Amino acid sequence: MDTQALALALPLIGWASHTALLTHRLATARRDPLTGLRTRAGWTALAERIIRRHRDAFVLLLDLDDFKNLNDSHGHAAGDFALVVTAERLTAWCGRNGIAGRLGGDEFVAIARQAPDLESLHRALNQPVAYAGHRLPVSVSVGSCHVQDLPVRSLSDALATADSAMYAAKGTSGRRGPRTLNR
Repeated sequence: MDTQALALALPLIGWASHTALLTHRLATARRDPLTGLRTRAGWTALAERIIRRHRDAFVLLLDLDDFKNLNDSHGHAAGDFALVVTAERLTAWCGRNGIAGRLGGDEFVAIARQAPDLESLHRALNQPVAYAGHRLPVSVSVGSCHVQDLPVRSLSDALATADSAMYAAKGTSGRRGPRTLNR
């Protein structure tokens, strides 16, 4: 290869390498490194599309109960394992009719294209997890919102309603004071 051709090719090779690196970073930014679920950004884009296309969609917000106690009692590795198992169970439950994501910490989110079987979700998620010879208690509170019941079909309103329902399921007033269901 002559020097002139090489001089022309190097910037193109550099540009192609940089583009590949940025594409990889964007893809990994949309996946939670621990659970492999979509992050808030990755899940939100898909959830908004589902809300536009499926009038019967349901948004679910999930939170592990007493997760701090699990971490404190059994260690952070056990807590991480419980998060991974919960993500796997939620993904299996969603199947082809929904999408699961992890908002962070012990909070998960899902959207189902049609009315979900919440009883089977509770059965799947509220099972002990076997870890290092112990049975770790895992309990998950779930709040849901039927998007069709909202005055305006928006993901932010659906998440707020599901959040209120989740804290009602926990039997607490929530992190930010008393909550009421907006149905």
